[in-house]
Amino acid sequence: MRFFPNNPNADAFYEPNSFGGPVERPDVVEPPLKISGDAERYNHRIGNDDFGQPRALFNLFDAGQKKRLFSNIAEAMAGVPDVIVERQLALFDKVHPDYGAGVRAALKGQLVSPQAAE
Repeated sequence: MRFFPNNPNADAFYEPNSFGGPVERPDVVEPPLKISGDAERYNHRIGNDDFGQPRALFNLFDAGQKKRLFSNIAEAMAGVPDVIVERQLALFDKVHPDYGAGVRAALKGQLVSPQAAE
């Protein structure tokens, strides 16, 4: 969906966002559709694990791959407001504590310790 013609904040094309951009409006959701009973939207968040798959991939990385990952993420987060950086770091921590620690270290311009990158 295209938001920017009516959106004064060009940084908020998605929902949820931290810039006063578009928000979900439950009052305009389609009504249940009668199909041999009632059907509604499926909430894909219930019962799903958002962290297992990225954790499995992270655990496959060797120290060099982890270091490059941390560096790439830190570079991509340059200029991002601190509140959003902290929110993202909390998600990295849920994937794996070393993931969050490695990105934090890269954001501070520190070398990632071999222990955190293993």
